[in-house]
Amino acid sequence: MVLESLFPVFALVLLGALLKQWGMTNDPFLKTADRLIYFIFFPALLFWKIGGGAQSDLDFGLCWAGLLAVLGVYLLSTAFILLRPVGTFQAGAFSQATYRFNTYVGVAIVMNATGEAGLRHFGLLIGVLIPFINVLAVTTLIWFSGTALAPGQQLKMTLKALISNPLIVACVCGLLYSRLGIGFAPFIDNTLALGASITLPMALLSIGGALTFTTVRAYLPLTAWAALFKLVLLPIMGYFSLRLFQVSGLPLRVGMIFFALPASTALYVLSAQLNSDTRYASAAIVLSTILSFFPLTFVLTRF
Repeated sequence: MVLESLFPVFALVLLGALLKQWGMTNDPFLKTADRLIYFIFFPALLFWKIGGGAQSDLDFGLCWAGLLAVLGVYLLSTAFILLRPVGTFQAGAFSQATYRFNTYVGVAIVMNATGEAGLRHFGLLIGVLIPFINVLAVTTLIWFSGTALAPGQQLKMTLKALISNPLIVACVCGLLYSRLGIGFAPFIDNTLALGASITLPMALLSIGGALTFTTVRAYLPLTAWAALFKLVLLPIMGYFSLRLFQVSGLPLRVGMIFFALPASTALYVLSAQLNSDTRYASAAIVLSTILSFFPLTFVLTRF
């Protein structure tokens, strides 16, 4: 199960990195691919998979467990920033690297390991957690960046980021559509299936192409701390949160996969927008992606 679930994902990420190194892809191509995936193909996949299934089997305790675990790691990582301390320029990126998850890798692994039933649980979970995580990330970045924003401006920026997030829109629309219980007409189902089929391979190749290894050594101690929070502490807190809310079976497996995911490449983009260290963000993404193989392997063999 581990080989079948993880090898295709990490193989395509590695291929993406090699294609970039060999000059077969470049930054303009990857930027265009990212936009197509983020705004069109990935939302279509989420809407298709979530909207076509029954909602009655969804476990909302999974969402509460996710919120509790992410909040716990966020508070502990913030205390670490203040007490160690982490430099102000790295603080916002460091904070995101401890709890922000890679949605594309998550969907690919959940699809391989649990099928469409697991993906519906995962879609519910990320539909709840993406807004919550964006609020934490924007608030912390503004706090440490020294950007002078009035509370109203901060609220407006956060709401705009949430309302315009196509992944949130796709998850919410999929959940609402699934309540109708009518599924998709065959021609719609086939169209969505065809469009969605390119989503995960292209997303994983794009992740690999975005990885830059040159900065890892310079930031190794601090990136290792962020990886410890993300890949060790978060899965542990996530497990006890899932047990607290009596989550079991397939939702438990999906939840543990979620907690073991690497840090999201989106933390680079937000760090650049709000004056945090993008070189550190790149290093944290690379190390987290490489090391995530180990907690994901543990999760897939034990749950």
